[in-house]
Amino acid sequence: MTPRDNAKRLRTEMTEAEMRLWYYLRGHRFLGLKFKRQKPIGPYIVDFICLEQFLIIELDGGQHQQQAEQDRIRDRYFQQRGYRVLRFWNHEVLAQTDAVLEAIRLAIGPLPNPLP
Repeated sequence: MTPRDNAKRLRTEMTEAEMRLWYYLRGHRFLGLKFKRQKPIGPYIVDFICLEQFLIIELDGGQHQQQAEQDRIRDRYFQQRGYRVLRFWNHEVLAQTDAVLEAIRLAIGPLPNPLP
């Protein structure tokens, strides 16, 4: 299975936390920015990405406690390519959605005002 095929499959099998966050990020709803979901970047597939902000958002479930080293390797790969990586636990997205969205907003910082 190619990374593109795998990403397509992951889009149809989103977790509850991914679905909740995607609701707020999709369709330019969040600060007018365009986010993509399950996007292949090199050998990896990221949960969410805003290409114009070079921002990757990863959601981690319980299985990620055993994958801390692999996550550090992934994050380093992205950082070496100019991306910032934010990681949230699934339960944070589900129980503290507003706080997660605020953390993302703070990471993005002020956006330039559009011309009138």
